[in-house]
Amino acid sequence: MNTGKCLIIGCGGVASVAIHKCCQNSEVFKEIMIASRTKSKCDALKEKLQNTTTTKIHTAKVDADNVNELIELINKFKPDVVLNLALPYQDLTIMDACLATKTHYVDTANYEPLDTAKFEYKWQWAYKDKFKEAGICALLGSGFDPGVTGVFSAYAQKHHFDEIHYLDILDCNGGDHGYPFATNFNPEINIREVSAKGSYWENGKWVETEPMEIKRVYNFKGVGEKDMYLLHHEELESLGLNLKGIKRIRFFMTFGQSYLTHLKCLEDVGMTSIEPIEFEGKQIVPLQFLKAVLPDPASLGPRTVGKTNIGCIFQGVKDGKEKTYYLYNICDHQECYKEVGSQAISYTTGVPAMIGAMLVMNGTWNKPGVYNIEEFDPDPFMDELNKWGLPWEEDFNPTLVD
Repeated sequence: MNTGKCLIIGCGGVASVAIHKCCQNSEVFKEIMIASRTKSKCDALKEKLQNTTTTKIHTAKVDADNVNELIELINKFKPDVVLNLALPYQDLTIMDACLATKTHYVDTANYEPLDTAKFEYKWQWAYKDKFKEAGICALLGSGFDPGVTGVFSAYAQKHHFDEIHYLDILDCNGGDHGYPFATNFNPEINIREVSAKGSYWENGKWVETEPMEIKRVYNFKGVGEKDMYLLHHEELESLGLNLKGIKRIRFFMTFGQSYLTHLKCLEDVGMTSIEPIEFEGKQIVPLQFLKAVLPDPASLGPRTVGKTNIGCIFQGVKDGKEKTYYLYNICDHQECYKEVGSQAISYTTGVPAMIGAMLVMNGTWNKPGVYNIEEFDPDPFMDELNKWGLPWEEDFNPTLVD
């Protein structure tokens, strides 16, 4: 039975947006609990929001690495769904707690072990049978990329193609925060992502590239011309399995020259390493120390101007004819900040997280097992994107990426 209760784990930038959105959507989210290692952050958010909504807000302290603590909290609050907006390293402990309590699970980023920058789904996919047997649903990757990019792909496959042969996912951030160097989301995850080798999916296998080896220039609507680089990204793995007839999938992200120069310098001096070093009698991880020195992504909101443009360019066949189709969203940093006090990077992930939790909670998307977002009917999600602040646009004659 759906009681309208959602437990949200995490209280960073993305969680803050998702929580704002749950509170705007009180008909569905009657009660939420915000749980994090730092309860004061949860309390501050509750304080800010409780007089603006009929959603009842609870807070709790929890260590998301501790399965027993999580189980205890879930049993106490009895949510319909757990929305995991903690760190990707914590996905499995939260999934274990959901299994033990037979509670639906939603996240925005796939599990990666703390000691290797390796984005892949095998660890979470291994839970398929267990979740099926427990009669509960796990929805993986309900952010923007992964997330909306998978919904866009399912929508293109359902309405526009018999077969999709080529997919390019383009993630453009045209925002300027005025700092010489800062990252728009968790620096640890962000820097791990860009300093890892790139790869793309072609003819059923991975083709690996050196970090930032493949560069293209693209003119983005609402932003203009930007340099973009091929990265490995987690949704390529699931889309490679779930798109009919797919021959190649690539993922590109834009980076400015200043960002890359700073990153190169930090790499050269060892600051982006995830290997612990001995410092003044303590073990520290350089990348974690760097994270502490850099501006907190949550503080970038008021200073960031410009827009993001994230979308998918599809090439394939419909009724025996070649076809191209581009589906994208443009989001304005300042508009996001005015509405929820966060910039567009957090907004574009937080809104889909709320939508995914809602669709699992109200039974629209609910089948026992572990699923990537493109395995569900995209139409309800596409409708909600327009309703909750991420309207999508279409282009039937897009410029292709060579």
